[in-house]
Amino acid sequence: MTTQEVAKRLVELCKTGDFETAQNELFANDAVSIEQHATPDFDKETKGLDAIKKKGEKWASMVEEMHGNKVSEPVVADNSFACTIKMDVTMKGQGRMNMTELCIYKVKDGKIVSEEFSM
Repeated sequence: MTTQEVAKRLVELCKTGDFETAQNELFANDAVSIEQHATPDFDKETKGLDAIKKKGEKWASMVEEMHGNKVSEPVVADNSFACTIKMDVTMKGQGRMNMTELCIYKVKDGKIVSEEFSM
């Protein structure tokens, strides 16, 4: 897949909240996930698809209710793309909040090799 095709498919899946399929279809086994800051719940860097999936499961376990999810169309460069994800969620023990993240992805050989999130 080209970077444009990967970007289009990722956005398509994320718009429906199907993050697991996105990871299974589009991520390289040795992909890296980078957070803006390390937190008590998440390391700054997570290496490997299995660890990224576990990170996603942990995030899902912290969400009490998902009220809405919006994903922008991707902006694509040669081997990378970016989009924003806006989520309206109620987090367990924290209440309802609106979150917007800038998501930057790098692609190699038709697979996502890194993702980076900034708020």
